Amino acid sequence: MPFQKQSSVLHKFKGILYSTMCSEELLKSLDFFNAREDDVFLVSYPKSGTHWVAEVIENIPNVSMSLTSPIELGDISKFEELNMYRKRRVIPTHLSYNMLPMNIKQKQCKIIYIVRNPKDTAVSLFHYYRDNPNLPGIETWAGFLELFLRGDVVYGSWFDHVLSWEEHKNDKNILIIFYEEMKKDLSKSIKKIINFLGINVSDSEINKITRKTSFSEMKNNAAKENCDPNHTICALTTNRNLVFRKGAVGDWINYFTSKQKRVFDELFTEKMKHSELARHFEDSS
Repeated sequence: MPFQKQSSVLHKFKGILYSTMCSEELLKSLDFFNAREDDVFLVSYPKSGTHWVAEVIENIPNVSMSLTSPIELGDISKFEELNMYRKRRVIPTHLSYNMLPMNIKQKQCKIIYIVRNPKDTAVSLFHYYRDNPNLPGIETWAGFLELFLRGDVVYGSWFDHVLSWEEHKNDKNILIIFYEEMKKDLSKSIKKIINFLGINVSDSEINKITRKTSFSEMKNNAAKENCDPNHTICALTTNRNLVFRKGAVGDWINYFTSKQKRVFDELFTEKMKHSELARHFEDSS
């Protein structure tokens, strides 16, 4: 799809496509953001599980935290809006490491980075493009996959995004969580998140959080909470019904032809050859 066709809902900033809901003025001003030392950032490439981790954090009992809307969503008044929060802030974003405000890095704020199998991410983003009026209309899966592999989609290349964060995987203020691990053993992932945030929670409370944040439970709740504008965790939509589709692991197999899989795998091998995180996906690809 030529860039002109996308330009009504997307714009390019530093070579990367962003939604027009993220103003250029705000993207240019990110380094003026004043982080607090106790801020928590939830980061991922789109369609990788940010909402899920946000739900987990929101369900931790007796913890005074406020979930904000994404740091890059809106215009320059964003910083003023974020400044109004009195409690400890949990701030979602889909920014790559290089785009993250300098102040967050200087203050060593806690960052949870969520990674998902890129094939499942591509399928999920394809459906998101089709259903979301804030993203360009897409005709076919084949056409979308070409855009995805070229990085001509919102927030750019999955490979570049993940690699930008992997470079910092050993930083003590960064926790990497895999979507597939959350699906396999949610309570174990919840324990990791809680320990990382330095919060004490009993086993029975962890079991309760696990029940409340199962994918099916969240999907049911999304319909009820859809009219709540304060629950915008995504820089691409305020419609929570668009966020929870299948949440499946391995659904890509129903979309990729053998040729598409081969092309994808070749690019994956080339781009991720030095990546330790990539090994996590070798069994599922």
